[in-house]
Parts: sequence; structure tokens; C-alpha cells
Amino acid sequence: MLHFAASSPANPTAVFGIGKAALIRSPFSFCHKLVPPTIGPSVFYSHHLASTFQLKYSSCASKAMSSLTTSSLDSLPSSSGKKQALISLSDKKDLALLGNGLQSLGYTIVSTGGTASALESIGLNVTKVEQLTSFPEMLDGRVKTLHPNVHAGILARRDQQHHMEALDKHGIGTFDVVVVNLYPFYAKVTSDGEIKFDDGIENIDIGGPTMIRAAAKNHKDVLVVVDPQDYPALLDYLKGENNDKLFREKLAWKAFQHCSSYDSAVSEWLWKEINGEDKFPPDMTVPLSLKSSLRYGENPHQKAAFYVDKSLREVKAGGIATAIQHHGKEMSYNNYLDADAAWNCVSEFTNPTCVIVKHTNPCGVASRSDVLEAYRLAVKADPVSAFGGIVAFNTEVDEVLAKEIREYRSPTDGETRMFYEIVVAPKYTKKGLEVLRGKSKTLRILEASKNEKGKLSLRQIGGGWLAQDSDDVSPESIQFNLKSGRVPQESELRDAEFAWLCVKHVKSNAIVIAKNECMLGMGSGQPNRLESMRIAMKKAGEEVKGAALASDAFFPFAWNDAVEEACQSGVSVIAEPGGSIRDDDAVACCDKYGVSLLFTNVRHFRH
Repeated sequence: MLHFAASSPANPTAVFGIGKAALIRSPFSFCHKLVPPTIGPSVFYSHHLASTFQLKYSSCASKAMSSLTTSSLDSLPSSSGKKQALISLSDKKDLALLGNGLQSLGYTIVSTGGTASALESIGLNVTKVEQLTSFPEMLDGRVKTLHPNVHAGILARRDQQHHMEALDKHGIGTFDVVVVNLYPFYAKVTSDGEIKFDDGIENIDIGGPTMIRAAAKNHKDVLVVVDPQDYPALLDYLKGENNDKLFREKLAWKAFQHCSSYDSAVSEWLWKEINGEDKFPPDMTVPLSLKSSLRYGENPHQKAAFYVDKSLREVKAGGIATAIQHHGKEMSYNNYLDADAAWNCVSEFTNPTCVIVKHTNPCGVASRSDVLEAYRLAVKADPVSAFGGIVAFNTEVDEVLAKEIREYRSPTDGETRMFYEIVVAPKYTKKGLEVLRGKSKTLRILEASKNEKGKLSLRQIGGGWLAQDSDDVSPESIQFNLKSGRVPQESELRDAEFAWLCVKHVKSNAIVIAKNECMLGMGSGQPNRLESMRIAMKKAGEEVKGAALASDAFFPFAWNDAVEEACQSGVSVIAEPGGSIRDDDAVACCDKYGVSLLFTNVRHFRH
């Protein structure tokens, strides 16, 4: 089975007004569950709630609770007319706000361990869970709240007489507000340094999720809060006298989602601990956190949003999703796709490099010791396509480079100032950012970190998902095997490697022509390889003579086809995977025209 879930955002936005209160919105979560041969999506929604409640306490003591004195039991508050809240927190952010707010509204607070101590330290009266259950915390804290006096009080339906009679029979009171968050498992297992397996296990919360799920299930009667950002909305709601059903339902969604995301982290961590490098478990959950709602999708009639992958494997793994935007308009759906393509391509190169992308295809690529020259050459490769494109660098953008980006004129007429949607780089100097901001109010300036190798690549199809390793193969990790008689010069071999690295990022069928570590032309996305080659040749023009040609896949035909046309045009070296039943024809053709033919044995399809 393949599940896809979503987690709450780090900075949710308030969207639901409750009187003066605002309900904080958590992202939609997607949990696509794949059960071959059919797949059906189920969608959860969440938010924050709170409400008043009446709590009855058990007056009976357990022999196991020998540490409780008679006087402490006698001090338990009466169940009659009492408003009480159950609080158990790992993240104690804004606890004073919550505790003081609840107490000022007349609530008696029931709490556990460290949370109870923290509440008492700020001068609040607290009833400890041990007093309620008549049983001590045990097993190094593994058992605190797993008791009928807690869970019956949460789960009892107030509209069911037999439920209330059962509570009365056993002396159990009801809870109407439950505020709980969980052990910081995610932070623990993603912190610097290795975590021991036993330490990871001990950071898996049991009692917390049980209380959260119980309260969320009974949300008609119990308000459940899992996020400190919801405390103001909760308190404002409790001050009113309405009973907003939607408010309760959204808080319940958020509670279930909180547990779902938590469980996905535990599952992912445990699978990796058990199975090492196996990236394809029989069941998988991908937690997604809503980063922003987008104006629209690929087209204006399509609604869209952007989510960040919160999987453990993506922590500190780089990529456009975690890029910092320093300036410009909000990112669009297509902006994200193009920026991702540009950043993935430029990050492949070790020398200072500029890549310009249009519609996810690199239309200009150049590497030079002087990144200014690389930028100019990348634009020159196809200035028409570069206009309105995305510019990416693998080096710092300083003031000098920023001025060149801002002022550079199109090579087509020498007058039109080049316009770009996005500039993306690993870092900027303070002055470089200042200069770039002056180019346009709308220019999006992104600072990104390089993608780590070995990522899992996911892609959606109708009713399912495809998963594969990322294509991390580089020229350094393969052999360029000479198949023809002519031995390429060192500069020609470098150009073949450069072209081969570029073609990896061009949509199939893909051809790239390059010389002096500069893309001269590329052909992309054509149904047949010959047409892609002709497009690349046309863009390269007369500069094709002595250039290197790279193909993302083998040539099915040589004579009177792509290989012969390439040789006749004057290319000096061809790099391709090989593997065709007519490879011998390609070798013979290159030998006839005195062209070096290199087989890489690595295909780079990109669909």
C-alpha cells in the first residue's frame, strides 16, 4: 500500500473567524492509499477548537496508589458544576497564556508530570492526573494517562443516557477540553548526530496520541487542541456562548492529522532502521505541509497550492521547496517547476556555471572561470527563449554579477534589457541583493541549497504514484568508451562530457550541441530523435563545426538519419548511450566522416 499524508504548517494562517477569535488554518492533508489494483484517495481536514466542559472526579482510591494520602484525595474538587480542562504538553510554548486564560474562565486544570509542575510554577492551581486515577505514574513515564478515569471521561457521549449513567456508576467525570501535544520524536531523530535505536523508541508517544484521538472522536462534546497557535482562538471561543459545530470539527481534523503526521515519521524512521537503504517499503506515507496557496495552477482555470515534503529523508536535503525568497512576487505553480529545473541543472556543474531555463528546459548553459562570461554566453545561446526565463547560478551573486544581470541587453538587438522571472543562487552578497532588488519589483530572488544525492523521486499518475531513485549519475561516475577510430582531443572530450550533462536535463527526445563548455543549441521533446537533432543544429548554426553532440538515448538509425546528418554538419564528437541493434552502423558512419563516437552505457530519458 502507498499512503500520502500531510502535516500541519510551521506558520499557518488564520482563516476562520469565531466572533473576535480567529481559527488558525492547518494545511489540507492528502492521504492517498494505494491498494493494488485500484487506488482511492481519502482527504482529511483540520483546525483548532475549544469548549467548556464539566468534569466529575472519582472519589475512590486504589490500593496501588499508596503514595496518595487521604487528605489529597479529600481535596479533589466536586464534579458538580465544575468546568475543567486536561492539559499534557511536551511543547509548553504559551502555556502561561493557556493556563491563566482557562483559570480566569473558571476552569479547574487537570495535568500530568512536567506540565503540572510548569503550571504550578506560574502560580496556577492544578489537579494532578494521579489524583484523578488514584494510580501513580509508572514504567518510567510510559503509563500516566492510560486509565478509564481519563479516557471514559473523554469518550463519553453526553447525549447518551447510558453513557452518563455508566460514568455516574463508576464515579467518573467528563472532560470537555483536552490540550495535548506529543513527544518531539521528529526533532529528536532529525537532530545532529546519530540517535540510538532505544532512544528513538523511547521518544515514541503513546498516551498523548491516545488522548488526542479519543477527544477528536468525541469532538461533539470535547474540544481538542494540539497546536499552541490555537490557544487564543480556544480562549475566545470559550468566552462565547455559541457551540460552533464547524469549529469543533476542524479542531478534530487537526488533531487526527497531528497524530497521522507523527505516525508517518515513526514509520519512516523505523523502516530505515530495520531495512537500511531500501527506499521502497510495501507501505509508505509522505507527510505534506501547506506552504502557500497559489493564484492558480499551470493555467488560470486550475486551482493550486504548494506543499513542502516533511519526510525525515528531506530534512536538510536541499532543493527549491526549502529555498528562501528574498524579493519579488509570490511564486506561481509554473515558477516552482521552472526554478526546480534550473536549480537541478546548474547544481550538477562544479565550475562556475549559469543555466537559463524556459518551460523546464535549459535553453542556455555555460561554464567559465569568470561567471560573468558564463552568464553572457548562456544568454547568447538562445536570447529569445532566455527572455522571461529563469536564471540560475552555482556561485554567489555579488554586486558585479547583479549589475550585469540587471543591465544586460539582449544580443538580438543590443538594446532590450533582458527580463527574467526568477534568479536563483546558493547565496548573495548584501550589495548583490540590493542591486538585484532594483531590477524589478516582481523579480523573484531565491536562495537555495543543493539537493543531496540519493533522494527518492515521486511522480503522480492517474490513480497512483511512481517512485524511483533520483538520476544522480555524473560524468565522473561513468566511462566514455571510444567506439570509432578517431580519438577525440582533450577539449573535445570535455565538451562531450559537458553536452552529456546538459542533455540529462532536457526533455526527451533530447539532443544538445556544445563547444568550449557552452551550449550552442538543443532540441527537446520531439517524438523522433532526428527532429530534435535538426532543431539543435538550427540553433547552433555555423558554430556546430568542431562541436560535441550528446543524445539522451541511442540512435535507432545512422545512415540517412540523425548520425549521418550530424557527421555531415561538422560535429567532431558524438556521445550517446549505445544499445541499438544498429550500433555498428553508427560506428561505421562516424568512421566514414572521421567523427569520434563515444558510448556511455547510461541513458537519460526525461519525461
